[in-house]
Amino acid sequence: MNPTRPSVYFLILSIMLIGLPVLGVWWHGADVTAYFEFPPRTRFVEHAPFSWPAFVLVATQAVVALALIGYLLSGRRSVRHNGAGDAPGELPWWGWLAGAWLALVWLLAWTRFAWFAPLQEHTFAPLWTGYIVFVNALTYRAKGRCLLTHQPLFLLTLFPVSSVFWWYFEYLNRFVQNWYYLGIAEWSAWRYTWQASISFATVLPAVVSTEQWLKSFAWLNQPRRKPRPRLGSGNLWAWAGLLIAAAGLLGIGTWPNQLYPLVWVAPLLLVLALQQLSGQRSYLAPLRTGDYRIIYLPALSALVCGVLWELWNAHSLAQWRYAIPYVHRFQVFEMPLLGYTGYLPFGLECAVIADIVRRRLDDAPG
Repeated sequence: MNPTRPSVYFLILSIMLIGLPVLGVWWHGADVTAYFEFPPRTRFVEHAPFSWPAFVLVATQAVVALALIGYLLSGRRSVRHNGAGDAPGELPWWGWLAGAWLALVWLLAWTRFAWFAPLQEHTFAPLWTGYIVFVNALTYRAKGRCLLTHQPLFLLTLFPVSSVFWWYFEYLNRFVQNWYYLGIAEWSAWRYTWQASISFATVLPAVVSTEQWLKSFAWLNQPRRKPRPRLGSGNLWAWAGLLIAAAGLLGIGTWPNQLYPLVWVAPLLLVLALQQLSGQRSYLAPLRTGDYRIIYLPALSALVCGVLWELWNAHSLAQWRYAIPYVHRFQVFEMPLLGYTGYLPFGLECAVIADIVRRRLDDAPG
């Protein structure tokens, strides 16, 4: 197949990602204007109550996913991995500075000093900027290189891309309303836009930087002797993924209690399917050689960031809350325990987008 021009690929992808949820709601006769309230204040989705059978089913799936990651990490190392610049050393000065900044902002986020009141609700982005720099410093200490020092353009580009990236999940959340923000009822659309955009800009850099740090651990980053997947025709699986993603996005607003997990799965399937069918280089290409690091490293990275997101959210002034159908119990911070499973596919979505950004930068002239 001749590769589809990237502009056409992104156009088709954008139309499907944005248009299918609205089309599904309109097709079923619902009022689509409710989904475009901005800032989102109205909670109109009625969430299903807790269900033990559903909880057990989702918990079983989570155990299987974690067991699979454990299996991919098991086994003897096949080769010694030495990346360029792998030379453990001291934490650089800017890492100490970032660590001090992170500790200071964490303190300010969780306390209520009167003198800090005007800035109290603006701690999210400074906190995560400190984390991003600090985790890059940890990577630099372990490997002698990191995104901040050796790929600064890529890291900086991730910030605006991340803002657009997470705004899309905010859009999908309008159809399921699994999370909502406190204290925005009186905000203007402009204030909500700029304040949220700044915070959203830290998501991709945090996850991708964490993945680079995890790669500095030999037991996580060593190639393993695992069989290559034998799944037959790539196009056949791509069409199957495309149909599942399209059906999920079409139905997500009509059956939010049943289809809400597809918020994290459908966009990933859609991007990967269109990469395959359009002839673009697929993010999953390393699987052909049995390299599964592209699966478990991003998933674990997002899980690490997810725990920190929920931790730092717990006592901050600007907070979010959850409403998860069927499984909303056993909260760890504000997140129900099984809600953390959503971070695993989300990590893959972050990795796919970061891979696209990296390739576009590599292909740019000059």
